[in-house]
Formats: sequence, structure tokens, C-alpha cells
Amino acid sequence: MRLALQKFSYRFAEQVLNSKLALKEEIEYILTNPGIDIPSLSRPNFNETLKRLFSEKGWESESPVFDEPEDPSARMDFPKERVAV
Repeated sequence: MRLALQKFSYRFAEQVLNSKLALKEEIEYILTNPGIDIPSLSRPNFNETLKRLFSEKGWESESPVFDEPEDPSARMDFPKERVAV
């Protein structure tokens, strides 16, 4: 079994990602990675799998939204080259 992506362009995300095509393709590859054991994807396992796959490609695990954290819970998932997932 393999995952298929259903895409929606939220706030011009498609245009932004098209300007960074290599990152867009990397995101799509990670999300549809044939090595993912789909039946084992419980919520915690899914999060750990994504964290591992994105980290292996050089994406940060979590990053604060602000330089000086006004709200320590304000974090982005998987930022790389000014793109975050």
C-alpha cells in the first residue's frame, strides 16, 4: 500500500513552493516514501516517522516562530530554507 497526496494551495502555498521546486519535491517524496509501513501509523508513530524522515533530509524538527519567544509554544514544524511544513 502506498500513500497518495491530495493537495490544496493554502494562502498561495503552491506558488511559493513552485519557486522552490526542489523543496516541494523533497516534501512530496518524504510524505509518500515507499518505506513507510502504513498499517503501523498510529498518531505517535506517524509523528515520529515524519520527524525521522524530515530530519534525515536536513529539515529542523521544531523551530521557534519568533527570535525572542513571547510564546514558547509558538513553534514551526520542519523549517528549511524559509519553508516550513
